[in-house]
Formats: sequence, structure tokens, C-alpha cells
Amino acid sequence: MSEPTITGDSAAAIADSVRDLIAAERLRPGDPLPPVRALAVRLGVNRNTVAAGYAALAAAGFVETRRRAGTVVRALVPVAGEGAEAAGGAVNLADGNPDPELLPDLPGLQGYSTVLYGSAGIDARLSRWAEEHVVPDAGGGTLVLTHGAVDAVERVLSAHLTRGDAIAVEDPCFLSSIGTFRLNGYRAVPVEVDAHGMTAEGLAAALRAGVRAVVCTPRAHNPTGASLTEERARRLRALLADHPEVLVIEDDHFSALARTPYRRVTPAATARWALVRSVSKFLGPDLRLGMTVCDPDTAARLRARLTAAAWVSHVLQHLVAGVLTDPATPERLDHAARVYASRRRLLTDALDARGLPWLPGADGVNVWIPLADAPEPAVVADLAGRGWAVRPGSAFTLTRRSAVRVTTSTLLPEQAEAFAACLSAILAPTDQERPCSPA
Repeated sequence: MSEPTITGDSAAAIADSVRDLIAAERLRPGDPLPPVRALAVRLGVNRNTVAAGYAALAAAGFVETRRRAGTVVRALVPVAGEGAEAAGGAVNLADGNPDPELLPDLPGLQGYSTVLYGSAGIDARLSRWAEEHVVPDAGGGTLVLTHGAVDAVERVLSAHLTRGDAIAVEDPCFLSSIGTFRLNGYRAVPVEVDAHGMTAEGLAAALRAGVRAVVCTPRAHNPTGASLTEERARRLRALLADHPEVLVIEDDHFSALARTPYRRVTPAATARWALVRSVSKFLGPDLRLGMTVCDPDTAARLRARLTAAAWVSHVLQHLVAGVLTDPATPERLDHAARVYASRRRLLTDALDARGLPWLPGADGVNVWIPLADAPEPAVVADLAGRGWAVRPGSAFTLTRRSAVRVTTSTLLPEQAEAFAACLSAILAPTDQERPCSPA
């Protein structure tokens, strides 16, 4: 087959030619485009014309620029998610799931009536519950339903941003958020997370770098379990108050199960904002419903994208409303929250007893264990060989720090002790190692 030939005498024509070659599979992911200067000479155009064509292709996500490799055709970005499997019967401390035994039973569809085109977008019972339990935390705003928290964050970002825009992102970061940013072509600017959540120093640096949006987890941060203190939230609000044009998204994914209070980081001056709460962690991952409270302009943009063909199913809304309004639900959720906190503490106490470091987050179902100089792949593989499946920390970070994330939602007391002993044996081996495989 002959070499693919790019044609055109304008930036738009050059970009269209490359797109046609990609569509015909004559240019494939990873294939390089000719250097700007060389193509300009061959086409008899100014090099700025070729550069503008390549820039348009990059903005649309067809190509990417690599320093030494030049401009290459962009491959589809692989996206990781929760739900990792454990091979060979290993104890699964990697999947990020809630404990199925702690999820409320779903009611039937008694009282449901068929919903047709043109009907109200939000179930009346669900709307009343959200107006009482979600909207007040945001200080008011407009309620919009989405298909879960990840869908909400992606829709809010796409409503206001374009490819190449910079976003302040927690580092380490929620796994699915990393995929969302990459797929949409946003430039993630890492902001360090410590025991109290997103750091003020890191956010200040990101704002100086010109980010157009901030995505923050106010409590039970995944993967670290960090929650904002009031002092930290106040400092973040003060920084954001000087940048009212920056979009602020708060992903309060663990809301109904959190043992720490919600502390808002969005200042009153912020023009575009969203508070996102899904039901996945406390009602079940298959209930793809997110309650998003946002400013009126953002709400209008979301509704414009959630057209009649994309509303959140009223069958789903009916089920969720039935659980949320069940008088027994608050007690069940409180029980689940206490159990999760206890299981997380089982592991952190066992780590403390062996002098193993962990980021002292205060909430959630995950524990973040830094590995310092230990090689992460080797540690993860060694744990797997001893019967423990964990998630490598590098999957959650933009700066590739070595760590492991351990999900404690189903952890048993004897497992916590055995896991800590096993990790200690790997990180500080001795001649007197005790057995540390799962019972």
C-alpha cells in the first residue's frame, strides 16, 4: 500500500485530509504525521498553516503531540474502573465495592405507573427527598438527575469546558475521574492530597497555572479516605473566592455513609458550580443515579444534554425513592456506616501495630498505603502470590507515586491481622516470617 498522502492548501483542508486518512484506516493509532516544516514545503504553504491544521486535529482529539516523536495519531485512551477481580481465590481487597450484605433491599414497583414522553423529569418523591436532604447543603440551587456521579462530573465539565482546558485534580485521584479527563482531552493539573484532603498550597499553584475547573472530594476521598477539616475547607474557599470564573465540582460520593460532616468548598462568589451525590455506595452500584445540585446556568446546560431520549429512568427513580423514603432506611444506613468505619479501623490498627505507614484519612472504605522505595509492581504481585488482591496506587495517581489501595468494605478481623503481617513480611523481610496467607 502506498504511503498516505496529506493534501490541502488551508488549515481546515489539511485537517480534513488527515481525518479522512484516519477514517479509511490509512493512518492508524501511533502513526506519525510529517513534521510541520516538511509538510509545509511539500504542500507549498506557510508552516503556520500546517501548524494550525495540526492544532485543530489535536483539539478535536484525533492526534497528540509528543516531544520527540512529533505529532502522532491518537489512540483510544483505555479507561480503568472499579470492580477488579481476584484471581485464584485470593481475598479481594481491590474491587472498591460496598458490602452487598449492607445494602438495603429494593422494594417492588408497587405504585409505579408508566411514564411517557413529555412527563416530568424527576419523580415527585425523589424530588422532595432531595430538596430536604441535598439542596440545603448546597445553599440552594437547581436539582438535575444524571446516570451516577461519573456521568454527572463528565456532563458538568463538558457543559463548560473544551479539549485542552486545564482542571485541578486531586492526586491521588478517583479512578474513573482520571479516565473521564483523558477521554475528553482535558489537561489534569495534580493537587496533592494529605490527611485533610486537597491541599491549599496545591490548589493555589493550580489556580496560578490557569485551571478552568476544580474537582474536589469533600470527604471519604477515594482512594485515601481523607476528609476536609473546617479549616482546610475555609482555606480552599478563600482561594476559590478570588477566582469566581473557575468551575467548582464537589463529588460527595459517600454522603449517606460518611462519618465526617460535609464541608463545602464552593464560595458564594462562584458563578458555575455543582454538588454531586450518587446512590451507588449506599444503595448499590447498579442503581445508576446521581443527584446534582448546581447553579441555574449549569442546570440549563445539563438539561439541554439530557434530552427526552436520555432521561434517568423513572423505574430507577421509583426504586430509589422507595428506599430513601422508607422509615427504616436511616437506621440501616447508620448501621452500614458504623460497620464500614469499624472494618477500616481493623486494618489501620493492624498496620499501626507493625509500624507500617498509611495516609490517615478519616472516612470511607479504602486505605492508602505508601510504599516509599519499595517497587509497587513487585509488592502487588507478591501480595497476590500470597492470596491478597490489592489495587496498585499508580492507577490513581498523576505523578506515579508508589502505593497500594486496600478496600476494607468486607474485611474480617483475622484478615486484617494476616494482611498486615503479610505486607510487613514483604516490606521488611526477616528470617522469622510468620505465615500470613488468608485463613
